Amino acid sequence: MKLSTLLLGAAAIGLLSTSFAFAEDYLGGAVKTSEIGGKQVLTDAKGMTLYIWDKDAVGVSNCYDKCATAWPPVLVDASTAVTGDFTLVDRKDTDKKVVAYKGWPLYLWIKDTKPGDTTGDGVGGTWHTAVEGM
Repeated sequence: MKLSTLLLGAAAIGLLSTSFAFAEDYLGGAVKTSEIGGKQVLTDAKGMTLYIWDKDAVGVSNCYDKCATAWPPVLVDASTAVTGDFTLVDRKDTDKKVVAYKGWPLYLWIKDTKPGDTTGDGVGGTWHTAVEGM
């Protein structure tokens, strides 16, 4: 009995360490990766899915007013250190910067209500989950 309990405990630890081994933190934890639907998806610090928009351009955020209400940009202080595929993009409406992945500004979707939701993927044919390595 004790051996089976020990083996089950070891298996559980192995599963936990495997699932967390793929998670990465970026920008001091402001952006993370989470496995959602078998893909490594970029999320905010709370695990909410991040999106990119086809109507943006690399290095340019075009989502303002009603768009930014439904799709809040991921904003950070201008002094936030970025590395690798992450950059910061200017906004016309704030001194803060939008976090961008491979130049594409990142957004949340107001209708996602819990971590792991991806209800914004495909909205209007122009919104897409931000997948690591895209």
